[in-house]
Amino acid sequence: MHTLDRYLIRKYLSTFFFAVLIFTLISMAIDFSDKVKSFIEKTCTFKEIMVDYYIGFVLNMGGLLLPLYVLIAVVFFTSRLAFNAEILSILNAGVSFQRLLRPYLLAAGAVVALHLALNHFLIPTTNKTRLKFERTYVWTEQEKGKKANVHFLVGPDVKVYIQGYDKEKQTATGLRLEKFRNSRLISILDAQSAAWRGEPNRWILNNYSIRTFNGLRESYQRFTTPLDTAINLVPQDFIWYANQNEEMTSFELREAIARDRSRGLLTSRSYEIELHRRTADAFTIIILTIIGLAVAGRKVRGGMGLHLAIGIGLGAMYILLSKFTISFAASGNVPVALGMWIPNIIFTAVAIWLVTRAQK
Repeated sequence: MHTLDRYLIRKYLSTFFFAVLIFTLISMAIDFSDKVKSFIEKTCTFKEIMVDYYIGFVLNMGGLLLPLYVLIAVVFFTSRLAFNAEILSILNAGVSFQRLLRPYLLAAGAVVALHLALNHFLIPTTNKTRLKFERTYVWTEQEKGKKANVHFLVGPDVKVYIQGYDKEKQTATGLRLEKFRNSRLISILDAQSAAWRGEPNRWILNNYSIRTFNGLRESYQRFTTPLDTAINLVPQDFIWYANQNEEMTSFELREAIARDRSRGLLTSRSYEIELHRRTADAFTIIILTIIGLAVAGRKVRGGMGLHLAIGIGLGAMYILLSKFTISFAASGNVPVALGMWIPNIIFTAVAIWLVTRAQK
């Protein structure tokens, strides 16, 4: 690694971490002013606020906005280099634009690795405590769920229907379990109520009956003795939160996707969007690094202010486009993987066009 590489990498990383620090402090101040009333009214402690909530909050905001921080940092320090004629001197010394880009890409690669580790593992882990804090002290009415007329596939050939579910008592009423073989119904179990008894998926069925079908022959039995049986169903299946995918590591997301697909639930799509977003956002850093160098590497009359305005404008366009594509992917209009990578594909084309017009 040459002196030029070390110099530019040091500039890149120092400016990037400075931007992260500044914007983190700003976001914390805004968030605190928004939630201070809830902090005062509820019985949460200072430790819970700072450790359980704000550590997760800082990491979560960093994970969401890291590409934008990179773009601002690259535009900022590259614009200063261009204003001081350092970029022009480097190019006049015979260094090509592609060679100048190398230390930028090396530093961007390190940030991408950091972002992937944060997105896939660390941020979901800290989000567990952050979201638990928010649901306890801030957004107390965020719980959602379907507690009446619930249908699930609990196995490849087993379907369950529940007329109603009581979260407090963890009891289901009007449970019906239908079993199929080669797409033909072979038995129906009807229970007046079913009570959760803990792992592994144990339920107590009360006042139940079983009907079996063998061709045109049918048998019927009714039982009053409670039945202790296992059903691939847990109380958490009836309750969910809009942002619960944020507290799952990528391994947990894959398990949730496979589970919900096997049950025929549409919630698997939100998990797929989150899984692909974590990887796509990280690789955006490389694209925005190239755009930042191409935009800010030329000395212009507007100076740093013009470069920052262009950089922030491009960043805003990227965020707006990503929100649109997430909506398209969630509605099923486009495949999830394609929807998450469309902003990167479009901005890659923008980066290539800017590189062809960059000062060389």
